[in-house]
Amino acid sequence: MLNNKNIVMGVAGGIAAYKAVEIVSRLKKLGASIHVIMTAAATNFVTPLTFREISGNPVVTDMWDEPKKWNVEHIALATKADLFLVAPATANMIGKIANGIADDMLSTTIMATKAPVLFAPAMNSNMFLNPIVQKNIHELSTYGYEFIPPEHGMLACGVEGPGRLPEPAAIVERVVARLSPDQDYVGRKIVITAGGTIEPLDPVRYIGNRSSGKMGYALAKNAARRGANVVLISGPTSLPCPGNVELIKIETAAEMRQAVISESGDADIIIKAAAVADYRPQDVAVHKIKKAGETLTITLEKNPDILLELGQIKKQNQILIGFAAETQDLVNNAQEKMKKKNLDMIVANNVTLPGAGFNTDTNIVKILYKDGRIEDLPKMSKEEISKNILDKIREFC
Repeated sequence: MLNNKNIVMGVAGGIAAYKAVEIVSRLKKLGASIHVIMTAAATNFVTPLTFREISGNPVVTDMWDEPKKWNVEHIALATKADLFLVAPATANMIGKIANGIADDMLSTTIMATKAPVLFAPAMNSNMFLNPIVQKNIHELSTYGYEFIPPEHGMLACGVEGPGRLPEPAAIVERVVARLSPDQDYVGRKIVITAGGTIEPLDPVRYIGNRSSGKMGYALAKNAARRGANVVLISGPTSLPCPGNVELIKIETAAEMRQAVISESGDADIIIKAAAVADYRPQDVAVHKIKKAGETLTITLEKNPDILLELGQIKKQNQILIGFAAETQDLVNNAQEKMKKKNLDMIVANNVTLPGAGFNTDTNIVKILYKDGRIEDLPKMSKEEISKNILDKIREFC
């Protein structure tokens, strides 16, 4: 994914430096050539030897070291970079660059590069929220420097709040997105639903379905990589949230409807990949239902049809995509659903086929358009299908 890409990674002196080792490892596995520059303070947390062994390249720590090649090393690295990543980025390093200070190898190389620069701040919450730090971040942003927002959580200092370095997978996902040649969704908001909904019977039990969420999550990941502003509304799933994606967790169909309607107003594209329960129990028991008698009768009532409602309120130039999981009469059922719900496109699959449907990494789908066209996609990974779907949606944009 990152073959032939040169990434210069700066590691500043913070406790989160240990996470930088995994970031380098993940980038290396994706094919990138990684060149690490460490501040003197960073070497107190992780040794240069660790980064050298993981990256396979020499690690620079001192401007005055003998250069490995006959060149001006900070200029050579600045020129070599396709992207410059600073993780963790301390308040000190951010402040230096914001004020034009270049007094060590890392700050000097950042000042000399013309490559995109991504900062991943990590620091104490009070320090991160300090107006001086915020001013520096804002100022650098106006110059074109990019920031990966820190996470909110428990910090090493014992304080809970913003300032935690995002997980390595999320940072790597941002790097992949930044270096992706396809940035055809930049400036577009895409709302994607994923997973199945659950409808409670009592505090212990619920009615659910077999959806794993893999299709919706693959769509969210690849849409974000292509520059979209992605909101992922997800039922319960064990899948990690893709990088650069806003995740809204829900459980019931009613909760999903509320989230979707709230986010759909300014959305350019809505992709309803979730398996939403059609019915819910009419009465939810306050306490666990005890075993009594040979049978148990549960009365169900209809859930709101979210996709139908979206089709009714769809704005001009808004694109609405649906999914149809069927066990019989696939094309007719999908065409009827597309017409009834005012869809621009529907992705249909027969969940009884081997390698298709819920809880699999692959699928076999048909893509139906409102002009009557039908495209058959062979069995492929949901990752590849998500890319195909996004390519098809571009035809409407």
